[in-house]
Amino acid sequence: MHLLVAGKLHPSGEALLRELPARGVSVDYVEEVSEPSYAPLIARADALVIRTQPLSAATIAQAARLKVVSRHGVGYDSVDLQALNARGIALTIVGDVNSVSVAEHAMMQLLACAKRVLAADHSVRGHDWGWRNRLEQQEISGKNLLILGYGRIGRHLARMAQGFGMSVKAHDPFLERAGWPEGPVAPVSLEEGLAWADCISVHIPKGARPAIGAAEIARMKPGVILANTARGGVVCEQALADALATGQVGAAGVDVFDTEPPESSPLFAQRNALLSPHIAGLTAECGERMAIASIHNALDYLTGSIDRHLIVNPDFAHV
Repeated sequence: MHLLVAGKLHPSGEALLRELPARGVSVDYVEEVSEPSYAPLIARADALVIRTQPLSAATIAQAARLKVVSRHGVGYDSVDLQALNARGIALTIVGDVNSVSVAEHAMMQLLACAKRVLAADHSVRGHDWGWRNRLEQQEISGKNLLILGYGRIGRHLARMAQGFGMSVKAHDPFLERAGWPEGPVAPVSLEEGLAWADCISVHIPKGARPAIGAAEIARMKPGVILANTARGGVVCEQALADALATGQVGAAGVDVFDTEPPESSPLFAQRNALLSPHIAGLTAECGERMAIASIHNALDYLTGSIDRHLIVNPDFAHV
């Protein structure tokens, strides 16, 4: 049994890898996060643990022995699922290991944007103490928060925001059809929610087109705060940059980009944009959980003991 690990893991995950040869599992471990760095090794892999780098159809075609791809996370938009399905290769995710971490990051974005943390820092470093008298900071207590996507992350964020005294509504068409969960957060249409919200946090999967573009931004309150910890492409970067420049969006926290890492982005020029390198789910604690879970998922699939709820394409639930 041979395991290929593509992307640097938490030290606890590395320690687990060192134990595997004694259990009859050989390992290739490539720390660099790029497809060309691991592709030459995939031909002999029975299982692949992969971070955020792409897994294309061309690389999958070279994987003669591959039976399972284990994502070090919950998203898989960088993986060619159709190519995996055509080859009968299973795709697994780590389950609920990062929802609290991502919700905390979204809450941080909302607070940092409202409190104008970047501008405050620049004022001190730039000897502009008088900036404080402009009263640009806002309170979030009493403000309206719209959560787009009310899954595990959205529900954690709702509890945190309510603790700060925010009024919370959510938009999630899937849950409205499947049955809205009990609790104090009411569902709302996208149009109504955009017009109602003082703050918006995005937690929906990437679709064929941005869910938030120029038309949606135009429906928002002037000065709205927007947080995106979902996926690049869910919010149109150019439309958001334009709205930040005009003040239609007062500030934004952005953790995800159309291309990662981004060599350029219209958001780079906006001083009211708080940018981070796709780290919402990468706390030390979460990184440890994801590393261990992704290794176990790969091995458990090969031994037939995996939790089937963690398999994205359930038609391939058996080796």
